Amino acid sequence: MSSSTMPKRPTDPLDIVDVDAMLTDEEKAIRATVRQVCDDLVEPHIVQWYEKGELPVARELAQEFGKVGLLGMHLEGYGCAGMSSVDYGLACLELEASDSGIRSLVSVQGSLAMYAIHAYGSEEQKQEWLPRLAAGEAIGCFGLTEPDHGSDPASMRTRARRDGEDWVLDGGKLWITNGTIADVAVVWANAGEEHGGIRGFVVPTDTPGFEAHEIKNKMSLRASVTAELSLSGVRLPADAVLPEVHGLRGPLGCLTEARFGIIWGCLGAARTALEAARRYSTERIQFDRPIGGFQLTQAKLAQMSTELQLGRLLALHLGRRKDDVGLRPEQVSVGKYNNVSKAIEICRTARTVLGGNGVSGEYPVMRHANNLESVLTYEGTVEMHTLVIGQALTGESAFR
Repeated sequence: MSSSTMPKRPTDPLDIVDVDAMLTDEEKAIRATVRQVCDDLVEPHIVQWYEKGELPVARELAQEFGKVGLLGMHLEGYGCAGMSSVDYGLACLELEASDSGIRSLVSVQGSLAMYAIHAYGSEEQKQEWLPRLAAGEAIGCFGLTEPDHGSDPASMRTRARRDGEDWVLDGGKLWITNGTIADVAVVWANAGEEHGGIRGFVVPTDTPGFEAHEIKNKMSLRASVTAELSLSGVRLPADAVLPEVHGLRGPLGCLTEARFGIIWGCLGAARTALEAARRYSTERIQFDRPIGGFQLTQAKLAQMSTELQLGRLLALHLGRRKDDVGLRPEQVSVGKYNNVSKAIEICRTARTVLGGNGVSGEYPVMRHANNLESVLTYEGTVEMHTLVIGQALTGESAFR
């Protein structure tokens, strides 16, 4: 092969296997749009937000994201953009490349609150809430996890009882993203076997008895609004219940939808950390040469890069499958189990390349590593996804 016909070296050192060649021009354009929005609205401020442990412009960000169709972008109708699963995945990757907290804002809004109403709600509920949520004019949250019941939602203590034609909710939820700024909460409660067991309720947050308290002193997802919800005698009309689902199938279906975004999103954090390490390795001089010229540093970079590309290929495959035929829960578990575990290892390894500078806020590596500690746990811990995969392999449930 002559030199004139040899393939050129990649223009993107983070895509040495040319995964981008598998994307359409439209998908690349959508990715570029999200990247530009993040560059304009998030990147100049994210370090300050993280250090202060706040996201003071969450509502403003939601409105800006709504303008470009990011909220519920993979849903059809009601003001939603109706884009593909791959489009949504690419958007999640770019959002989390800035910060996991920013991706969580979009993910909870679109794949939990909006998806629950879109998939299981009445036409009236959809018409009332989805257009406003898609535009960012309203904020949604998703109340499932409780202080004593995370991985075992069937044991939740939040109760819904009938009082005449009304429903009355009592209980509490914990680690609820968007909780203190939400206009509507999708809350899951045990209504008793006579009423279908676990049921979902559309709860306007100005309903008497509903309170949200922001959780402070987080060491992870600091640029994110996280709350504890309290429901004390929250009285709702009969039509507040999501009519199209009973039992755990409802909340678990929403979590499966949201986990798909995590499969992609965590790779954004990993990409940012890897790029920081790669660039640093070309600039940091030790023993009269860049540290990128040493074998051990190159071994770290090679391993990180390979795992990132494998994660991207897995995410893209699952995205194409989701668009074509849908995904089984265990397939989503494989994606979250693999990609989040590998992403956090990439961030930790990148930190070692930067040495002591790796813990400095001047570099994004430790921030992303800390954020991924939460991503590793929420919407299904590593242990839970391991058991989902194990059950698919053996036919035996090991959850109890």
